[in-house]
Amino acid sequence: MAVTTRPVTSDDCGLICRHRRDMFAAAGEVRAAKAAGSDEYKDWQAQHLTSGAYFGFIAEAGGRPVGGIGLMILDWPPHPEHPQITQRGYVLNLFVEPDCRGQGIGKRLIAEADREFRKRGVSFAVLTATDQARPIYEKDGWEQTSQMAKCLD
Repeated sequence: MAVTTRPVTSDDCGLICRHRRDMFAAAGEVRAAKAAGSDEYKDWQAQHLTSGAYFGFIAEAGGRPVGGIGLMILDWPPHPEHPQITQRGYVLNLFVEPDCRGQGIGKRLIAEADREFRKRGVSFAVLTATDQARPIYEKDGWEQTSQMAKCLD
């Protein structure tokens, strides 16, 4: 299967929202999958695609979207381990259609992300990995960190 990649556009909003929903559903995160299909998320996604704050790539095979990756650049305070870095690349919504997995599409999308971040002057990136995907990322040089989260609602 010949796979090509292209930059996301604002026309991809529905596809990105579906990928995000399916990504969370596949990870067993029912609440997150439901939120990914909400009007609030769709509005956020559309706004950030239009502004360019959210960018990324869609993988296609025979004109059919088979995967995608979202990227953002976040302002970040200097960290003791990398005090010169004041921005982080953020990878989100990496998804490959189930019938296309195991063919290197996710790896190709990550390589596109790496190139795009470098092109934009970003030298440090973060993502959140499922337990299933963690070994794949580790093979590509990603390292586990010890971040924690708290919802303040």
